[in-house]
Formats: sequence, C-alpha cells, structure tokens
Amino acid sequence: MSQQVQRVDTLFVHGLGDEYLVAPIRDGDRLFRSRLELSETTAGPRPAKFRIQDGSSEEPRPPDEFVEIARRSRRIRLSQQTAKAARSEFKEMLSGYQLEATVVRTCRLCANRGRYAPITEETAIKRDHEYICQDCAIRELERELSFTGQLTGAAQDRLEDLLLEVQDLDRITNLLEGNLDSDLTKFDEISATTDEIDTVPVSDLDLHPGVQGLLEDRFDSLLPVQSLAVENGLLDGDDQLVVSATATGKTLVGEIAGLHRHLSGKGKMLFLVPLVALANQKHEDFRDEYGHLADVTIRVGASRLRDDGGRFDPDADVIVGTYEGVDHALRTGRNLGDIGTVVIDEVHNLQDDDRGHRLDGLITRLKHYTEGRSEDREGYGGAQWVYLSATVGNPSHLAEHLEANLVEFEERPVPIERHVTFADEGEKARIEDKLVRREFDQESSLGYQGQTIVFTNSRRRCHEISRKLEYPSAAYHAGLDYGKRKQVERQFADQDIAAVVTTAALAAGVDFPASQVVFDTLAMGIEWLSVQEFEQMLGRAGRPDYHDRGKVYLLIEPDASYHGSMEATEDEIAFKLLKGEMEDVVAHYDEDATVEETLANVTVGGTAVKRLNDRMLGEIPTKQALGRLIEYDFIDGLEPTPRGRAVTRHFLDPESAFTIIEGVHRGDDPFDIVADVELLDEQD
Repeated sequence: MSQQVQRVDTLFVHGLGDEYLVAPIRDGDRLFRSRLELSETTAGPRPAKFRIQDGSSEEPRPPDEFVEIARRSRRIRLSQQTAKAARSEFKEMLSGYQLEATVVRTCRLCANRGRYAPITEETAIKRDHEYICQDCAIRELERELSFTGQLTGAAQDRLEDLLLEVQDLDRITNLLEGNLDSDLTKFDEISATTDEIDTVPVSDLDLHPGVQGLLEDRFDSLLPVQSLAVENGLLDGDDQLVVSATATGKTLVGEIAGLHRHLSGKGKMLFLVPLVALANQKHEDFRDEYGHLADVTIRVGASRLRDDGGRFDPDADVIVGTYEGVDHALRTGRNLGDIGTVVIDEVHNLQDDDRGHRLDGLITRLKHYTEGRSEDREGYGGAQWVYLSATVGNPSHLAEHLEANLVEFEERPVPIERHVTFADEGEKARIEDKLVRREFDQESSLGYQGQTIVFTNSRRRCHEISRKLEYPSAAYHAGLDYGKRKQVERQFADQDIAAVVTTAALAAGVDFPASQVVFDTLAMGIEWLSVQEFEQMLGRAGRPDYHDRGKVYLLIEPDASYHGSMEATEDEIAFKLLKGEMEDVVAHYDEDATVEETLANVTVGGTAVKRLNDRMLGEIPTKQALGRLIEYDFIDGLEPTPRGRAVTRHFLDPESAFTIIEGVHRGDDPFDIVADVELLDEQD
C-alpha cells in the first residue's frame, strides 16, 4: 500500500452519515475509494476503522494507514457538504497529527460516489436547493430527457448549452414541461434593421394626377423599398423583382405602377396572388381604396369542376385573381384585353413542389398573351411585370431569369424574438392559451393590444385549439365561406378577438396585424415547412404601426412527426429551420407536371409550345412531353383534343384525368369519381 500512495496530489474527504468517504487522487485519477470511521479517545478523535473498497467488497486496513496516506498528500480537501459537526471532528483528528484540511465547495452527487469535483460560481449548476457539477447536471438532464422522449442531437445540444448558460437544471426541466420563462425559452432575436435609404418625396413623383393626389393625401415620402423601386425604373416601365420583409410596403410598389399605367392609357392591371382568401381581401381593399379611379373585378378558380367566374368582368380596369383563376382564363381562351401591368405576389411559390410549375406556366403563358397582343395591336406596348416576395434565397439568379431589375431591401421594421419550448400534443393547447392571454393583456407603446396568429397543420386542429383558448378567438382556413372569413378579419382588425388559429391560408399574407406568432406544429398538412415558408410565417409577427416588437414561439414535440412519410422529427426540423439558410428558387418538374404544363402551353400557344416551354424556370423536354400527350390522346398535332381541352381547363394531372375517364366509362356516381380524385391528391 505504501507504494500505491507514495505520492498523493489531493486527499478528498466527504462525510456521509457516521463515516467518511476517502479518495486519494494522483494526476487527476482516483487511486481507490475507501471509508473511514473515527472514535473518541482521551487524545481526541482518532481513526478507528479504515476499509478500502473494491467493487462491492471491502478490505479492512490498519487505521494508521489512513494517517500515512494523509501525511503523503500535498493537500487535503474536505467537502462543504459534510455536516458541520463532522467537519469539526475531522479537522480536530487531523490536528492531532499536525495536518490541516481546507473545506471546499464540491458536487454532492460526485462526493457521494467518492469523486472529487470542486465547483465554483462559474461552474456550479443549481438543482433543487443545492449546487452540482456540470457533468452531473448533464447526466440528470439526460435522465429527464429519457422520460420526455428521444430528442435529436441538435435539440439536446441546445438544451445542454442552455443548461451551462443559465446554470439552473430546474429551469431547463421546466422548459421540457412547457414552461414559458421568456428569458429561458428565447432562442435569439432578429434585430430591427434600417438601411440608409434616401426616401423619395411624393411631391417629386411624376404620376397620373389621380394616383399623385391619392399618394399625397396619404404620405409625404415613399417608404424605403418604394423609393428604391422608383430609383430602379418603376415609373419608366421596367420589370422588377422586389424582395423585402413583410410590412415594409412592397405591395404598394405594384399598385403604384399598375394604377399609373392604367390611368395613363397603357392597359389594365392584373394583381395575382396564390390563394382565394388573399384574392378576396385584395379585391375588397382595392375597391375601397381605388374604386373611384378604376373598376375592380376578381377572378378565382374555386373549383375543378365548375367555373366560378360569375363575378369576373374581363373588361374591368383592375383584375385581382389567383394564379389558377387567371391561368384558367388563358386556358379557356378568354380575352383579357390590354394588360398594362402584371403584379405577381408571393413569387417564391415558384419553388413549391405542387404548385410551382403552374405559377411558372402562368407567367410564361401570360407573357405570350401580352407579347402576342402587342404585335397585333398598334399603340399597345405590352405589360410591365412586378414580382413581389419577402423570402427568396437566390434573388439575383431569379431576377435574371425573370428579366427584371432586382430591388432588394433588407430592413426589418421591428425586432422579432424567437422562442423555443417543448411540449407534447396534449400540453400545446394549454401553453397556447397562456401565450395568447399574456400577449393580449399587454399593450404596445402605440396603444394596441397584442394579438396572436397560431399556425397548425389541419382545419380540424384549428377549431380544436380555438375552442380551448380562454380569450375570444377564431379558426380561419380555406374551408370557411367568404362571409365568415371576412367576419374574422374584421374582428381581428377591431381587436375584438385575441387570436386566429389558421393553416397555411395566412402564411401568404392575409393582413392580420399580429404581434405574436405561435407554431403549434412545424408541419403544413403532412409536409414539414421549408425555410421559406417558415420565414414567411414568422414574418407575420410585429407591425411597425402597431407593435414595439414581434414574438415567435415554436412549440416542439420531441420525436414527433405527423405522417409516416415524413422524414426527421419535429425537434430536428425546429433547429434546422431556426438556423437554416433561405433555399434557392429552383424548379424540378416530374413527368406529370411536365405533361400538364406542355398541354397548357399547346392550348394557349399552339405551334409556339417549344418556345413557351424553353422560357420556363423548370426544364421541360418538349419532345418527350408531346409524345406523352399524343399517347394519352390529349393533343392532335399541336391542337388539344376535346379530352385534352377538358383536362387542361380543370388543371388535371394525367393520373387524375384517367381516374375520371375510367369512372365515367364504368358509369360510377360523379361524387364517387370526385372522391377518388381527391384521394389521389391526398396520397400525392
């Protein structure tokens, strides 16, 4: 034994009940673990029993051996967790041998295992009413995580970083249970930024008097993004791709151009959006704001099986429509007249897997229409194109493809806090209720109560959450009729409700001035959000005319997914989205998309089909696509057959088309046929 303890760097002692754990340490390694008992003698307390532990067995050693080890130790450390009376007893025993011990703050969990783990204010982690070392705290956190559900490495790393940062294990475990300590849940803050832009005074603009007067009544100067657009040729008729955050005023860029050109006799304005809800809102807004200057109509495609164009007036001065609504007009040969301006809102939808090819095709076919009309009509100079988006990963490349000037403005009007907390599905509604109440009870410096948008992944879930919120709220989704949606929009604008609970319908820009966005899930339907979609949705939080800051909460269910086809889990997706970079707008079309767009291009462009296909963002092999169309009896030469014309006017992919054809041949009930088609869509 004397050789084993020839040199001891530290002799660590920890009182445990009526005995002491003793651990000699050399070069950072524990040589062995032992137990020491003292007894009272006439000379004071002295070693009585000394046992060295080897696994579950113990080897008795002479008590004097402890004294020898103590004398060979460079320093003796006595844990602060040792009871005060025991500390006094041990020190008195050492003094009998002219030895001293220093009391140190150590980790109790380590000390109980005979391990020396000194802790300082910088390294101590609070747990209940004591402090433990970082290693033990991480082990305790991992134990808690094993009960919560399996977290991905990124989520666990984030929690461990938070643990070392806040030095409080209880706060971290509370976070796993849906705790809303904002200092703890805060992931980061996107600062408000203001680029130094020389804004353009409205009085300096050379607009049609109708538009000039309207703007002068509302503003002294244009906003920065609007000023940049003017400087980049907006009023000279140049095409533009305008990329700027939500609520920076980019929509007015398109409105100024469209109204000015219309009133100057250069053609009507088309303002196109991805969703019916958005089209309805824009239609109403335009009628209220510009109805005294122009006739406003709407064109939406609400159904595959009937043309809901009853309200549509193709001779109107301003046509507000959905992508599909206006594309349907082109596919069916409607005369849209002279188009002076085309505004494509949310142009980043070009990269959407399901609808991107249709937007790409619409732009191509609409350009073909306006260019052909300008060749045939003297005095008509074609259309100016204005593309709008808050989120584009490769704006320069996209602007080049669209042959448009890039206007990029990165200002964020108000800062946005991004928060992360963990909760299972059963807890989420309770947490959402607390967040909604807390936000609505606050008032901004501008006098507005905080209101919340809760994003979830199904219409059913919208109603389920809304019912569980204590403060007034409403579900809002595409399944509601127009009147109900307008009622909800008015209630929110008047601050009569504290929250709306919605699916993707709001992500694309319905105007709800919310201060807070809550993600009930990170899925839309059965797909995880993309970085673009996520950024678009969180951008709804915080409006400069209403709020001092925006808040975004991600409620993450560990190890969760919402469909068997979904790769990764919600916690993994969360940190990818929070740290993700904007994806480039690229287009990869499968065979069905290629066939659908080529058929539409044949229907609209006839012999110009290859030229139309070649100018699309996605690569379309025209020869192969035409071969498929002939095989399917969708075209005869470069003309659509009656079957092909029916397929293209109802936006059917080949599989859906043949499902309908086969059902008709079998004499199936029409409702059963429609159900089969919808089932195909869900499976896709």
